[in-house]
Amino acid sequence: MSRVAIVEDHARLAEMVARALAAVGIEADLFRTLSEATYGLRQAEYAVLIVDRGLPDGDGLTFLRTLRAAGQTAPCLMLTARDALHDRVDGLESGADDYVTKPFAMSELVARVRTLMRRPTALTALVESFADLTVDPMLQQLRCGAFSVVLAPAELQIMLCLVQAAGRIVRHAALEHAAWGLGEAVTPNALEVTVHRLRKKLAVLDTQVRLTNVRGVGFALEETVAR
Repeated sequence: MSRVAIVEDHARLAEMVARALAAVGIEADLFRTLSEATYGLRQAEYAVLIVDRGLPDGDGLTFLRTLRAAGQTAPCLMLTARDALHDRVDGLESGADDYVTKPFAMSELVARVRTLMRRPTALTALVESFADLTVDPMLQQLRCGAFSVVLAPAELQIMLCLVQAAGRIVRHAALEHAAWGLGEAVTPNALEVTVHRLRKKLAVLDTQVRLTNVRGVGFALEETVAR
């Protein structure tokens, strides 16, 4: 999964960060408070956590210490307005993997998030492959050999989940969360429609992989016998 959690009470800043990440194929769920984030992290896994130091219902560092004590290992990028050395040291000692000081350039934040996602503890790599298929989040492409198709954001996140599962079944709820997050209402047939579009794109690529439906459970990729 290449979805991240943004815990930031400044709505405009959070949306700007989410848009900057989406531009490189990384989708985000937004949480305005620590209580919202606590609930969200119980519902889903994230590749990276982006946490503001100062939030309406508590300190981001205290929140992170609690997460680490509970076994949460996702890399964390701390946002802070405090630039003193001891504040940075406190952040790193509390379990943060990196930090940026406000104000910051969006390009720098995106680069730091991508770096965290390359770490072994992160949940995803930047490029994923299964059989003769490759998913490139940066280019928002699905490739097979010399041929490629462009993926819409929801299609990209679903294909990342399926490719990372490497032939195992991915449940409907997991795919819906990857594609649309926790904050958006999803119509009953949204997943089916998106899967239908993905099947058409797979047909264009003439890949040896097909997208199979396990009725009532979820979907999986299956490698067919080479022709």
